[in-house]
Amino acid sequence: MTTTGSAHGIGDAVSTAAPAALAASRLSFSRNGQLVIDGVDIDLPVGSFGAVIGPNGAGKSTLLHLLVGTLPVDAGAVLFDGADLLALRRRDRARLVALSEQHGDGDTGLLVTDVVLLGRTPHIGRWSSEGPADRQVVADALAAVGMTAFAERPFDTLSGGERQRVHLARALAQEPRLLLLDEPTNHLDVRAQLSLLSLVRAQTAAGITAIAALHDLNVAAAYADSVVVLSEGRVVAAGPAASVLTGELIGDVYGVRADVLRHPRTGRPLIAFDTT
Repeated sequence: MTTTGSAHGIGDAVSTAAPAALAASRLSFSRNGQLVIDGVDIDLPVGSFGAVIGPNGAGKSTLLHLLVGTLPVDAGAVLFDGADLLALRRRDRARLVALSEQHGDGDTGLLVTDVVLLGRTPHIGRWSSEGPADRQVVADALAAVGMTAFAERPFDTLSGGERQRVHLARALAQEPRLLLLDEPTNHLDVRAQLSLLSLVRAQTAAGITAIAALHDLNVAAAYADSVVVLSEGRVVAAGPAASVLTGELIGDVYGVRADVLRHPRTGRPLIAFDTT
């Protein structure tokens, strides 16, 4: 599998790489002797947007870290484009897959543009520095998430929502073919949430495969092609949102009553929670 070169342009999300898909099988992971992820399977076609949902502590963030290789699996495999993703060297893997996280404590003291420039690390030679092409990718990534005006601001001075968008820009600057997002809408207002998820959809339309851990079931229903429902580290349901997100499942997994309606314009599931 070829792992060099750019997979797509940030602004227009044009892909020049061969299609790829994510296939994870029987993933297991334990922490301090306790099973956190228990035999999870995921199959995500090229150019699709998958959502991992479930209650707090279900294992959503841990699963993303297993997929990107920042946590070691106890058992199982992660295939990407038919190759063993976890067997790749870290640098080669970083040219294929990017993880946008909620927190970036290591970014303290950096300007926003320098934080995003860290996404270019896998593409820059070990003894080289960034060039004009790298700087342009960073500028395009910041423009894509609406943060161009903040480029020279200290990262420490940003709000939580602004930091979230910078984290996504950093991931986009890696020019990945597989984009993983951990709670990408956390701290964002409604308009910013819709804008960010529309951006992710634009990337998948060009062939990028994306998977996001989400808390908001209506956000998952509105944007994801498919959903994986985790509960206590296990997959309890997976498939198209319209098939998976039922009142019965929501009651079983989340312990709340809900009616699943249909959005009047999109036809996608619309979840109304019973607050009585």
